Amino acid sequence: MEELIELPKILDVRGNLTFMENSRHFPFDIKRVYWTYDIPGGEIRGGHAFYTQQELVVALSGSFDIVVKDKDGTERRYHLNRSYKGLYLPPLTWRHIENFSTNSLSLHLNSGDFSESDYIRDYEHFCNMA
Repeated sequence: MEELIELPKILDVRGNLTFMENSRHFPFDIKRVYWTYDIPGGEIRGGHAFYTQQELVVALSGSFDIVVKDKDGTERRYHLNRSYKGLYLPPLTWRHIENFSTNSLSLHLNSGDFSESDYIRDYEHFCNMA
């Protein structure tokens, strides 16, 4: 199940610092990193699940909502707006991202290299999986 993870935060009067380390702060080693930015108002990103990949999503700047949807239609909404908190998404977690603030920047850390065959892009297919 998905989990909100608080990352280490070092407070300093000159500015704060947050860091993360493979398998120490989240349960996988990073193989791929990407980020989204300049998202026009009202747009939705994601709308998929991964067969095998794990992901940690962090709002480096601004804010956005990650909506996780179960096979029975139940939804959980996570509002990310702090750069020291990340949402861990295990494999087979359907999600989409919405409600982006102006100048938001989302950082995505993945456990696998890009592979189109690892994406589940059809929610009905996702729901019918055993």
